Amino acid sequence: MKKISYSLLLISGLAFGQFFEKNKTFTKQDTLKGSNTEFRNFWDVKKYELSVEPDFQQKSIVGNNKISFEITKDISNPVFQIDLQQPMKVDVVQCSFPTPKPFKREGDFIFISSHKNFKKGEKYTIYIGYSGNPTIAKRAPWDGGWVFTKDEKGNPWMSVADEAIGASIWLPTKDIWSDEPDEGITMKIITPMGLVGVGNGRLIKEEVRIGNSIGENKTVWTWEVKNPINAYSIIPNIGKYVNFKDSYDGENGKLDLDYWVIDYNLDKAKKQFQQVKPMLKAFEYWFGPYPFYEDSYKLVDSPYLGMEHQSNVAYGNGYQNGYLGRDLSGTGVGLNWDFIIIHESGHEWFANNITAKDQADMWIHEAFTNYSEVLFTENYMDKKSADMYAQGIQNNIENDIPIIGKYGVRNEGSGDMYAKGASMIHTMRQIINDDAKFRQILRGLNKDFYHQTVTTEQVEKYISEKAGFDFSSVFNQYLRTVDVPVLEYSQKGKELKYRFVNSVKNLKLPVRFGEYTISPTESWQTLKLKNSNPVEFSKNYYIKYKEVQ
Repeated sequence: MKKISYSLLLISGLAFGQFFEKNKTFTKQDTLKGSNTEFRNFWDVKKYELSVEPDFQQKSIVGNNKISFEITKDISNPVFQIDLQQPMKVDVVQCSFPTPKPFKREGDFIFISSHKNFKKGEKYTIYIGYSGNPTIAKRAPWDGGWVFTKDEKGNPWMSVADEAIGASIWLPTKDIWSDEPDEGITMKIITPMGLVGVGNGRLIKEEVRIGNSIGENKTVWTWEVKNPINAYSIIPNIGKYVNFKDSYDGENGKLDLDYWVIDYNLDKAKKQFQQVKPMLKAFEYWFGPYPFYEDSYKLVDSPYLGMEHQSNVAYGNGYQNGYLGRDLSGTGVGLNWDFIIIHESGHEWFANNITAKDQADMWIHEAFTNYSEVLFTENYMDKKSADMYAQGIQNNIENDIPIIGKYGVRNEGSGDMYAKGASMIHTMRQIINDDAKFRQILRGLNKDFYHQTVTTEQVEKYISEKAGFDFSSVFNQYLRTVDVPVLEYSQKGKELKYRFVNSVKNLKLPVRFGEYTISPTESWQTLKLKNSNPVEFSKNYYIKYKEVQ
């Protein structure tokens, strides 16, 4: 299959994730969006109770959000920051604490002054009613925004994708990855009669609301999430949905499988979604129990390609294997399974269970999830096919900018966080050379950081400690530089000379081939071989090999 570069994939809309900004000048607004500022660092969100009603004709929404929170330190007369991006409007603000003056709107933020000495552990609420015409996505999910479209039968179909741009394009929230509502959410989706509102978690109530003077009745769909949830995962879907159910006997018991698809896709979905159970089997083996048994597992037909919304996975891959019918590895292996089902479901462990505190560390989401495709292939097919897939995705790496972005300004690093991040993990797996230990590290991450937000430093330290190997130089090489280590070697008969070039200082990356293991440095070393057969190095390491005279 013809090699397709990730730059081409981004342009054509075939690469996954958001567009990556390389030369952005950051502003005060970026800092307010991406930092744990003085307006955010003293309160912890406990729950969101929200309502949303989209209007298809007007491409508008109206709703409200009650934010319950707890004070985390003693503080006097603080100012609270709530995020709601323009052009959305604030209609009402009500607080359960004294406010000396009305709220202040500055750009994409609402600032609420208080008149009280707050004590650590106290709990309060802020209620915000809002309305307006939200940002419309030009090419969801890459650019972010609401989607107002029609299905193949002409019925209204609405949803939103907002991972990079932020949930605050439509919902007033504390829109920072490091603070998830610990007690989950309830979400009411209000739809015209005949349409269905699908949210995260479980449907706990469906009721008809008697209409206005012209007799227009509506349906209120109430959904509940009991677990912490990242804000960009909170997604309403509105369309001509039908539902079918199944269950999976998993590590933590019976897991409810809930499928909501556009009515004419029902037969196709019942066939294609059979891949869910082998996916769950593979990921529970490698990563541990599905993290949200209380909220169920759900796939929902989406008017865009897909996204990892927690217990509400968006599916838009056209009921076909591969990535829109293509194999991103270029090997043919990826045509044996549905990319969106596998990749987006992998995010339930890495992104939704373990969430990066800062968008700069988004590699934690994407590298492990991209590698979940390799691990699924190994369980679903065989180890040889998995290695082929892992080697194939190396061809998508561009090494344009470092994988880690800039902290505190909602900045993602390179799109290489997918393929290069996965290739780094595959390389580390070769170094560990013990799949039982490797599996325990992956399961341990999901157990020890269960429902937590984390930093790169925490993940790096954890893996090194559990592996019994200092991976710090490996992380520096692949996450913080664009350089690929080159193993230069020269073989004369039974004598092999070798060294690393283009590497970080003191790179610690042992390489195994055959019965030998070498630990290259920046200086030439010599190995005596047992015979003069030409050496053959493994392609499972993300390094380059160069024979020199």
